[in-house]
Amino acid sequence: MTQDHPIRPILADAVWRASSYSGGQGNCVEVVNQFPDLVPVRDSKRSTGPVVVFASHAWRNFIAHLS
Repeated sequence: MTQDHPIRPILADAVWRASSYSGGQGNCVEVVNQFPDLVPVRDSKRSTGPVVVFASHAWRNFIAHLS
């Protein structure tokens, strides 16, 4: 039997957003900004697929290195 991750029920009501740079094409990642210490990330094409959860500081460091 597969056990759901404890964050899955919390994400059921999450508000996902895609980057404005995606142009609405659906080929991007989506993030949730509702949690102060965590940043859930998913593939916009697979909204019911897996979610990767980053610590907020790790996500900020990742984004900083992109620019």
